[in-house]
Parts: sequence; C-alpha cells; structure tokens
Amino acid sequence: MPLPFLTADRAFEAAEDVALPFDDRDRWRRPYRPGPWRVGVAAILLLLASYVLFAAVIIALTGSVSEAGVVLGIAAVVIAGALRLLRVGVWVSAGGLRQVGFLRTRTVPWDRIVAVRTVQQPVRWLGLPRTVQGQALLLVGRDRAPEDTPVLMTTHNADFLARAGSFDRAADSVEAWADEYGRA
Repeated sequence: MPLPFLTADRAFEAAEDVALPFDDRDRWRRPYRPGPWRVGVAAILLLLASYVLFAAVIIALTGSVSEAGVVLGIAAVVIAGALRLLRVGVWVSAGGLRQVGFLRTRTVPWDRIVAVRTVQQPVRWLGLPRTVQGQALLLVGRDRAPEDTPVLMTTHNADFLARAGSFDRAADSVEAWADEYGRA
C-alpha cells in the first residue's frame, strides 16, 4: 500500500517518472528531520492544548460563552506555538537559505552567501544562556562583518542534542546546497 508521504532520507522507487516533492529544488525543504527534543516539546504543548480545549467546551456548556472564547483563544495560541516550534530550523531551496526562528524568519539568497562552514566553538545548550563546547554551522555573508556571522544550527540545539551524526549529515547537506547554488 503506497503511503501519501515520504521522508527526504528514504529511497523511493517510482514506477512512473513522477517528480516527488523533495525532488523540486525550488520548494523550501529542511535537509534534516526535527530532533526528538523539538518534537517532544511540541507534543507536550499539543497535549496541553487538548486539555485547554476540553476546558473550553466545559466552560461553554456551563453557560459562560465569553469565558469559553477566551480559553479557546488560549488553546489556539498554544497550538500555533507548537506548530511554529516544529517549523523552526534551517530550510534550503534553489532560491537561498532560510533560517526559521520562533518569532522571526530570515532568508538569504545564495548570491549573498560566501560560505557555509562548520566550526568548533562554545555554543548555547538548547538555546539557553549556558554555553558548552560544540560545533556550529555558520553562514558567512558578503555584507556581514566576520564577528557578525549568524549561527544556523549547533550540536546542542533542540534538533541535534546527543545526535552528533545527525548534525554532521545535516551540516554536510547544507554545505552541499551552498556549494551547488553559491557558484551559480
């Protein structure tokens, strides 16, 4: 039975010559899977949202529709936050490199990127102020000073904590995209 979805790192033998979603180089794609920390936190937030939605139904049934609307709005904010948390990361396409944050998204076209490289440096642990020694994938841009180089991802963020092999594969993939499209 064919599945309607595919992951980017699995091989797929198609009987017909159909372009798969991850074969389209113009579409934005994440070159790695979201990490277990990110997925776990999003799952807990969605579980919390289900309880809040249940509370909204109970409040609405007791007769206070305006209060139920407020609680429903809180549940919608929690659901939107969980979904946004799952989108956070580095995305690539033929058009450039996109760093999606929780509140802000930056897109840099390939012609403004000098290099994408992996360096050993102190990195933030799960985005908290505490720093540990690790690896970081840095974006070197044409219009940026060397000390103002943005960090794309690290070995200690929510996607790669305790998964050094996954970080290496993801960094190699982003560097390969930069090599391929940066020369054009």
